[in-house]
Amino acid sequence: MVKITDMFGSMVFNEKVMKQKLSSKVYNSLKKAIDENSSVDSLTGEIIAQAIKEWAIEKGATHFTHWFQPMTEVTAEKHNSFLEFDSEGNVEMNFSVKELIKGESDASSFPSGGLRATFEARGYTSWDPTSYAFVKNKSLYIPSFFCSYSGEVLDEKTPLLKSIYALNKQSLRILKILGNESISKVTPSIGAEQEYFLIDKDVYKKRKDIVFCGRTLFGADPVKAQDLSDHYFGALKPRIVRFMQEVDEELWKLGIPSKTKHNEVAPAQHEVVQIHTHSNLASDQNHIIMETLKIVADRHNLVCLLHEKPFKGINGSGKHNNWSLMTNTGVNLLDPGTSPRDNAQFLIFLCAMIKAVDEYADLLRISVSSYSNDKRLGGQEAPPSIISVYLGDEIMGILESIERGEIYTRQARNNFKIGLNVLLSFPCDTSDRNRTSPFAFTGNKFEFRMVGSSQSVASPNMVLNTIVAEALKEFADELEGLSIPSEHINALLVKTIKKHKRIIFSGNSYSKDWEEEAKLRGLNNFKSSIEALEHSLDEKNIKLFETHGVLSRRELDSRYKIHMENYCKVLHIESKTLISMVRGDILFAVSKYTKKLSDAVIAKSELKCDISVEYELNMIKHLSKLSSSLFKKIEQLETCNKELKKIESLSERARRSSTEVLTLMDETRKIIDEMEKNMPKKYWPYPTYEDIIYSV
Repeated sequence: MVKITDMFGSMVFNEKVMKQKLSSKVYNSLKKAIDENSSVDSLTGEIIAQAIKEWAIEKGATHFTHWFQPMTEVTAEKHNSFLEFDSEGNVEMNFSVKELIKGESDASSFPSGGLRATFEARGYTSWDPTSYAFVKNKSLYIPSFFCSYSGEVLDEKTPLLKSIYALNKQSLRILKILGNESISKVTPSIGAEQEYFLIDKDVYKKRKDIVFCGRTLFGADPVKAQDLSDHYFGALKPRIVRFMQEVDEELWKLGIPSKTKHNEVAPAQHEVVQIHTHSNLASDQNHIIMETLKIVADRHNLVCLLHEKPFKGINGSGKHNNWSLMTNTGVNLLDPGTSPRDNAQFLIFLCAMIKAVDEYADLLRISVSSYSNDKRLGGQEAPPSIISVYLGDEIMGILESIERGEIYTRQARNNFKIGLNVLLSFPCDTSDRNRTSPFAFTGNKFEFRMVGSSQSVASPNMVLNTIVAEALKEFADELEGLSIPSEHINALLVKTIKKHKRIIFSGNSYSKDWEEEAKLRGLNNFKSSIEALEHSLDEKNIKLFETHGVLSRRELDSRYKIHMENYCKVLHIESKTLISMVRGDILFAVSKYTKKLSDAVIAKSELKCDISVEYELNMIKHLSKLSSSLFKKIEQLETCNKELKKIESLSERARRSSTEVLTLMDETRKIIDEMEKNMPKKYWPYPTYEDIIYSV
């Protein structure tokens, strides 16, 4: 049996392998280039390329691919073999520095939001040395950037890395002001908690809506769902155990520290959590996790659903994004330490976070905006659309004491007690958790809980890095001009707390009272992604990204168009799928059952005895009325789709889709669900919720 320690990272060109395969001079040159955002010379690059090739071939690789993240929320790859011919026609395995650092792709078929005309097809993929190459399925995967021929960003990775460098720059300015000049690098670190559903593949194939849309477009409530909370952290079923074991092994080989696995709240729902690492690598790793879940599920005759809301009335899936700031010396800048009130370093970074979230809450909401995530947010299973920050009792008490100019007296931490002496003693945490908060401080990190399960974490973290960089920049601009900046830090903290404390909320974020209070505080409540996305091109947001060199005005405009267009397309696919299922199966099935009922009425009448046909007649009337209503709704939906196609304005088409199409689909669903409730299972053409969620 292979040990985990031997297996872990065995298919990754990581630090350990680099030190083995590269000379110290070449290795140090590469590390310096990564740390300083500079390039390596061509000779060094050629040595690295040959080392990667030889290592990959040792691992069984025959091909290589530039693995990149276009604006599709999934990754893309084109594989080329190492195979070449020498001058004498002999086969050899070659891989040059040119092939390492540059790949060419047909960029015309990827979303560009108008940055590229269809005939302007050239795009470039370029090696990202900050993320490890790896071997999978006999191919060398080279994590890469993806840009247009003219250098404009077409992917998720490039702006993420730019935001990391921007945050590092501003963090170092603050640390220097604080007198901490030993730190040379600050990196955002994330750990993503990935939720997902598993259903049986045979059941999946019978539901056209899940196949094409990733979710059910109709389905009556099951007799039992998550009512008893018995699935949460429950014992894993043998089939799930085997699946999870294989997922762990595949991830460990690729150097992904899969740490935690368990059943989530809803039946058939589960979670996997990776250990924190720097955000660029963590983003790549989360893409691999999502892909691995799907691939391994298929081997076990299962299907992994990453949609944010596969089943109405049942908890959906998110991705909690745990974010912190780490220095090259191993210090977490968001760690309060043993005396947070006296920890100026912690307090200034904490206040920068509060300021950033308050001033750019709209961008955080935009970063998690999608048609599918709208169905999850605010549903008593995920944070609401109102962005707020939860700090906990102790940190909140410290900020209040700073604001009032008082000395903070730390409360004694009691030991945990439940009345059993056999229990070993341990200290309680300083505060409880708030699971309703979108942005919660959890001891030494912030947990951004609004990210959707199918989303790339690159975009939310790009936004988070950039807005914090801006807050730190403003702090540094103010303090650097002072003769003794340390004497002015307290005044800066007081000013920041007073100005931005409106974003701090410790109560129940699900409550109607909070919705009213948030409105009085002037906080945004974008319940629809369309509402949020309309603020993508606000001047303050454009200025933010351009100031830090993360995205240009044109690139922001392209992203806005891509998201709006995707919203319309997803909704259009869903409406077409619903129409197809109704016309192809549901109306026919109901008609077939009503005929059966009619035959029963005739048969009973022919017996010429007093046998009641009340049930049959009532059901025939009820189902016939529902069929007539359903037929009309489908015709209305088809007409609406045709009208929307004629609208040239993307924003207008998106707005009307989010109201007219969604309304018609919801009304159609109610009719179908009522039909399902009143028909025997043998006549209903599709697996029910009970069939699906209990299929494993």
